[in-house]
Amino acid sequence: MSTPNKRPATGALIGSAIGDALGQPTEFFAVERIEAEYGPWRQMRFPVRHNGVALVTDDTEMTLAVARALRDAQEAGGLSRPEPVTGALIERFSAWLDHPGIAPGNTCMTACRALRKGTPWAQATIAESKGCGANMRVAPVALVPGPAPHHRALLAQLQSALTHGHPTALAAGDLTAYAIRLLAHGTAPALLPELMLAYARASVLVPPPGWDQWLGDLAPQGPGYLDGGWHECIAVLERLAAATAPGGVDPEADPCLATGAGWIAEEALATGLLCFLLFPDDPVAAVRRAACTSGDSDSIAALTGAFAGAHHGIAAWPPEWISQVEHGTELLALGGVWDEGA
Repeated sequence: MSTPNKRPATGALIGSAIGDALGQPTEFFAVERIEAEYGPWRQMRFPVRHNGVALVTDDTEMTLAVARALRDAQEAGGLSRPEPVTGALIERFSAWLDHPGIAPGNTCMTACRALRKGTPWAQATIAESKGCGANMRVAPVALVPGPAPHHRALLAQLQSALTHGHPTALAAGDLTAYAIRLLAHGTAPALLPELMLAYARASVLVPPPGWDQWLGDLAPQGPGYLDGGWHECIAVLERLAAATAPGGVDPEADPCLATGAGWIAEEALATGLLCFLLFPDDPVAAVRRAACTSGDSDSIAALTGAFAGAHHGIAAWPPEWISQVEHGTELLALGGVWDEGA
């Protein structure tokens, strides 16, 4: 059971929403424009509106959809079989269309519309897309109590595959969940790049047991379909390892210059993790750095918040930010139940 003073599931879910809210106003802007409008990045204010709420985007809305689907699937038969999980994800992704949040991605919208019409998911997915929508929402897979490691890998890949069918999207979703899980269970942040490289390299050789049953509809040729995706993730993780080595990256420079702008899944993973690893002991600085980037700032910061929150727990975040972030009440409730069940 998680210690009450840490609460990694709560910290990660709230942290993801906090990062999303911080990055929402700065997405699409160059760093120079962000600092001109919002001040030095280390002093960025939480963007609370006149009604006292800091708004989130589709990143948090879809994270909630995944979390709700996992809860539904547990109630309908568990997380160890693909049928209840797939059905619950399709239902929740279809419902998400009614409240998609700010600036929802075209890939997610297109695929979810097809799912809502009843199109089989392997045909509904956008097979050529490896956008960051595949892994911006995956944190609940890492945090929900119960699944064995190979089932978490399958869950992470499946929730990616419903909308983003590219091999790299599945691999990056799996790796993102793996990193959050490691941090929630006390892995030292500095060890993450090498541990994730080892995981990716091993995954090329040995896919999770049951892959064909869970994901075979996407790739009848088998899990070797993912090999190119794993190799793309390995390449960006090698860049991350170089960036986090001594003397690798200036924390005052735009992190996107080192590991990519984050519009695609493997770069969102690497740049979100880079922002956390630059400030492993200062979660607020980490999400501010992530929000002040030239790329997909809300998704990068959402991932950074999930990493930092999993590592530090709920104490990572200022109490006023927790109370102000949109959907905070539901995220606290979900995280609390999962922390108690861990």
